Amino acid sequence: MVVLARTNDEVARLLNELAVLTEIDEGSPQAFRVRAYQNAARAVAGLPRDVAEMSVAELAEVRGLGKSTAQKIREYVDDGAITKLEKLRAKHPVGKRDLLKVPGLGPKGVELLASELDVTDLDGLRAALDDGRIAELPGMGEKTAENLRQAIERSGLSSKEQRVPLVDALPIAERIVARLREVPGVVDAAHAGSARRYRDDVGDLDILIASEDPGPVTEAFVGLPDVARTVGSGETKTSIATHDGLQVDLRIVPPASFGAALVYFTGSKAHNIRLRQRALKRGWTLNEYALAELPPDDDEDADAGGGGEDPPAPDRIGAVIAAATEEEIYAALELSWVPPELREDAGEIELAVDGQLPALVTREDLRGDLHDHTDRSGDGKDPLEALVQGAVDRGHAYLGITDHAEDLRINGISKVAMLDQRREVRELEQRRGDIALLHGAELNIGIDGSLDYDAEFLATFDWLVASVHSHFTRPVAEQTARVVAAIRHPSVTAIGHLSGRMMGKRPGIELDLDQVLDAAAETGTAIEVNSNLRRKDASAEAIREGVRRGVTFVISTDAHTVRELDLLRHGVGNARRGGLTVERCANAWETDRFLAWRDDVRAAKRP
Repeated sequence: MVVLARTNDEVARLLNELAVLTEIDEGSPQAFRVRAYQNAARAVAGLPRDVAEMSVAELAEVRGLGKSTAQKIREYVDDGAITKLEKLRAKHPVGKRDLLKVPGLGPKGVELLASELDVTDLDGLRAALDDGRIAELPGMGEKTAENLRQAIERSGLSSKEQRVPLVDALPIAERIVARLREVPGVVDAAHAGSARRYRDDVGDLDILIASEDPGPVTEAFVGLPDVARTVGSGETKTSIATHDGLQVDLRIVPPASFGAALVYFTGSKAHNIRLRQRALKRGWTLNEYALAELPPDDDEDADAGGGGEDPPAPDRIGAVIAAATEEEIYAALELSWVPPELREDAGEIELAVDGQLPALVTREDLRGDLHDHTDRSGDGKDPLEALVQGAVDRGHAYLGITDHAEDLRINGISKVAMLDQRREVRELEQRRGDIALLHGAELNIGIDGSLDYDAEFLATFDWLVASVHSHFTRPVAEQTARVVAAIRHPSVTAIGHLSGRMMGKRPGIELDLDQVLDAAAETGTAIEVNSNLRRKDASAEAIREGVRRGVTFVISTDAHTVRELDLLRHGVGNARRGGLTVERCANAWETDRFLAWRDDVRAAKRP
C-alpha cells in the first residue's frame, strides 16, 4: 500500500511533541498548554483539508485550534520549523521524554531527578535506583523506589537496548518513504525490518530506495523534518537520528535489486539464515543485491543473515538467478512467497516448502467495522452521520456503533441516551439503504465480571463489545475470571482490546490465556483485534494461539473519528502476524453470513 505524505500528519506529530515537552517544562500533564497542543494535534490529524493551504485566520477557526497554535502551524509550513519547539528540544533532551514513559513518574518527578541527581534518561534512572539515590530524594523513599523498579520491569523498559513501539516508529517510516518517493529518479521505496513484519516494537528503521542516482535521495533524506542529526553517510547507505532518538538507516539499491533488498532487510535474521542455507545448497548466495551463483573461490558463511553487516557488492557475485521481486527469489528457492508478517522462522519455511502457507486475511477482505464511537461518547469526535458516510466511503457493508456504556463515568452514556441513539441509527439506516447499521455499545467489564445496564436491556442491542477499562494490576486469577465471565454473558458478542495494554504507556492485564481462549472457542464469542497501533491487542501471540484453538476474531478500529476508520490496515497487519485467515475473521464475511453467525452465538449462550 502506498501511503501519501500529508502535511497534516507531520504537523500533528510536532504538536504532540510540543505537548510532551511542555508537560515536562510546566511540570503537569494537565497544564493548559499541554491540553491545548494535544487537542490541536487531534484536530489537525482529522482535518480533511491540507493545513498547508490554509491561512492563520482559517486555521484559527478550526475547532481545537487557537490563534497562537495556528501561527505555529503556519510557521512550520512556511519556514520548516517551530521556534517554540526548537527551544524546548534544546532544553529537554530525548532521555527526559523516555522517563515520562515510566508509570508513576510524572513531569515533576522527571525534573526532580534532573535537578537533584542529574538523571536525564533511563540508564541514569536505573543506576540511581540500584545505588539507592532515588530512595534518598525528598518525597521518594524505598517504597517509591521499589514501585519505580517494578514499573520499569512491567513496562518493558528494563532492557538497556531500548526498542520503540511500532505506533511511534511506523508513522515516521511511512512519512519518510512517502517523501522520498517524490525525489526525481526514485523508482520504488519501502520500509523494511521489524516495522514491515509488524512487530510490536523496533530497534531502528530500515528505508529502502530503488534508484540509479543515490545523490539526490541522500540529500533529500538528511533534509527531512524528522531528522535531528546525521549519524553517518556514504554513497548508498546513510543513517540519521530523529528528534525522538530513533535511528533510521537509508539504503539505496539499483531498481533491478529492489526485491533482493526487501528480502534481505525485512528479515528476520533467523528467517534469512534459512533462505541463505537453501541458496547455498544450490551453489548460490543471497544478499541485498541478488540471489546469484557463488563465484568459484567464494567460501561464504552459511550462518550469515540479513540485518547484519553489509553484504558483498554486485561485482563480487556470480550470475544473477533472481533479484527484482521477492516472489521471484522465493520461487527460485522452491518456496511459496512468505508474507512479511510471518518471517520469524516459526514454521513458515516448512509450510512454504509444501505450499501450505495460510491464506491470510487482507484489508480488501473486510466487509465491516464493529467497534466505533460517535460524538455521543465523551471521547468521540464526529457525529453518527459522518461516521456512517466514512464507512460507506471505505466500502463497508456493515458498521457497529459502539459508544461507551454508562459505567465509564467520564465518557459513558445513559440508557435513555442509548435508546435515543438507537432511534437515530434505525432512521439513518432506513434512509440510506446502503449499509447495515448495528446499534451496540462498548461495555465495561467490572472487576467481578459485571457489565453496564441490566440483562434485559443488554439483550436488545445488535452488537456488544465488552472491554476492561480499569483495575489493571489485580492478580491473574481475578483478571481471568472477569474476562471469562464477560465472554460467557449471553448478549456479549466480542471482547474488545483483550489485555487493555497501551504500547509505550502501560502494560496490559495479566491473563491465563488458555482459559480465556478456551472460553471464547466454546461460546463462539469473538476476540477483537484492535487496530489502534497503541494497543495492537489482542497480541499476535494470542491471535496465533486462538486460531489454533478455533477462536473467532473480528478486526475493528475502535475509531473515535472518521479518519480513524483507516486504521483497519494496522489491525490487518497484526492479525496477519498472528496467522489469521478469512475463515476465522467474522467481519471478513458477507453481511448475511456475519449476522447469522452472531445470532447463532447469542442463541447458543442463552439458557
